[in-house]
Amino acid sequence: MKFFIDTANLDQIKEAQDLGVLDGVTTNPSLMAKEGVKGKNNILKHYVDICNIVDGDVSAEVIATDFEGMVREGEELAELHDQIVVKIPMIKEGVKALKYFTDHGIRTNCTLVFSAGQALLAAKAGATYVSPFIGRLDDISTDGLELIADIRLIYDNYGFETQILAASIRHTMHIINCAKIGADVMTGPLSSIEGLLKHPLTDSGLKQFLEDYKKGN
Repeated sequence: MKFFIDTANLDQIKEAQDLGVLDGVTTNPSLMAKEGVKGKNNILKHYVDICNIVDGDVSAEVIATDFEGMVREGEELAELHDQIVVKIPMIKEGVKALKYFTDHGIRTNCTLVFSAGQALLAAKAGATYVSPFIGRLDDISTDGLELIADIRLIYDNYGFETQILAASIRHTMHIINCAKIGADVMTGPLSSIEGLLKHPLTDSGLKQFLEDYKKGN
C-alpha cells in the first residue's frame, strides 16, 4: 500500500518524507489556499517545490470544468515536473479529458469519486488513479469503506490497472481498513500516518526496558 500525504504544507511533507514511508502527495486548491498560496504562478511554483521534496507522484488539480480548459491546464501542469499527475474531477467533461490524457501519455488522478459507477468510468477512460472520498461519505452516514470494497471487486473482475487511491482519510483506522480491503494507495493528513506508530504497550514496554537497563548499569 502506498502512503500519500494530503496537504500543501511543505514542513509536513518534509516530515513525512523524513519518516521514510512517503510515496507521494495529493493537494487541491483548498489546501493551497489554507497555506496562503494564491495566484497561478505561486501555485505552479509550489507544485514544483513539493516535487523537489518527495520522490513519488504529486497530484496537481485543474481548475477548469470544460474539456478544452482541463486539457490546457493539465498539459501545463504535466510540463512542470515528471512527478506531476494531473487531477481531474469526475464530471462528463472530466471523463473526456481523462481519455485525452491517457491517449497522450499523461498520468491522471480522477477526483471527487463517490460511487462505483464513477470509478468504473474513470478506469474505462484510463485514469492512473481514482480517488473515492471515504471520509465525506462517512459524514453523510454512508459507508465509505464499502465503496472501496466495491471498486476493488470491479477492478479485479476486469483487470483494470487504475489504482484505488482512498482519499478523505480522517484517522488511522481508515488506513488499516483500507489496507485490509486492498486499496492501492491512501492519502490523508500526517496525523493519520503517525497514528500508526502509537500503541500503549510499545510505550510501556520501552519504558520498562530503559528502567531495567539503568538498574544494571
